[in-house]
Amino acid sequence: MTAPDTAPSAPWVGIIANPVSARDIRRVTGHAGSLPLAERVNLLLRMMVALAGCGIREVRMMPDREGLRALLLREQAQRPDRRLPQLSWLPMAVSATVHDSFQAAAMLCETGAAAIVVLGGDGTLRAVARHCGSVPIVGLSTGTNNAWPELREPTVLGLALGLYASGRIPAAQALVWNKWLDITLSDGQGATQRDIALVDAAITDERFIGARSVWGSGGLSQLFLSFAEPHAVGLSAIGGLLQPVGRREAGGLQITFGPGGGELLAPVAPGIVDRVAIRSWQRLNVAQPQRPLLREGTLAVDGERELTFGPQHHLTIALRERAFRSLDINACLHFAAAAGLLRAGFGPAPSLP
Repeated sequence: MTAPDTAPSAPWVGIIANPVSARDIRRVTGHAGSLPLAERVNLLLRMMVALAGCGIREVRMMPDREGLRALLLREQAQRPDRRLPQLSWLPMAVSATVHDSFQAAAMLCETGAAAIVVLGGDGTLRAVARHCGSVPIVGLSTGTNNAWPELREPTVLGLALGLYASGRIPAAQALVWNKWLDITLSDGQGATQRDIALVDAAITDERFIGARSVWGSGGLSQLFLSFAEPHAVGLSAIGGLLQPVGRREAGGLQITFGPGGGELLAPVAPGIVDRVAIRSWQRLNVAQPQRPLLREGTLAVDGERELTFGPQHHLTIALRERAFRSLDINACLHFAAAAGLLRAGFGPAPSLP
């Protein structure tokens, strides 16, 4: 009798690429450029070359119906000499909505992806983070405001990810924990909606969602931030230029807008700089639910209006730490250099004075 094959399968990487990120109204109001499908394919190919160089043989990707898949396959066929991982597509129907990202993230998590690469902005990363479980994610910025995914050359990202996914960098050195904001909306009759925000949750005095994207400071009542960096663009830049809070720093930030305080000049969207009236601000502590000052209005999550609420609702926002893990690209590459993971044929590295 032949013994069953119990050898572990080779590690593989999942990809969720939003083919329509960076096409919202902020690209018009702020004269920001869009990212065509051809350039998204170029980003993917550069990353996949690096993954293959690190020994990753398989990539599984979310399908789409906007033409990204067809263009990627055509580029592959035109360069058969290029060494790439085997590319397959998740067996799922697509709707061209955020539910595609939900489903793809869950499928990649359930089938054992070593990590998930997300092409998109804050909204796409948020959708994947909700459903990725224990699988770490890494963002490749293609969205509009991009407060969470950092701008990276995909070749460098692919090297760091390939070294981690292939088991040459331990998780303790490669991965970091991230915060998010837990959002709960109850109607008082037993119905409850739950959501998250990776970066910011904004309360506005608007009573209808209308255009989903927020591209100005008009109507802002409060802003809750999991982190706030001064070099960001978007609503989180308000907090970053007011009182920075790091991604790895404990706590967040809460801002109340209106007269009675001062004003801050901030880049609230690409190509849009507003002078924002700020009444007060304070640190946001972990696991202490906050309620909005307004009795009715709209909640915008990571720059997009998602929910309306009224006097009959109970809306709370709470900061959670250690919510999900992501790949620390800088830490991976520093570890690779110190351990000589990319060297071959050299003797021991000389000690420097």
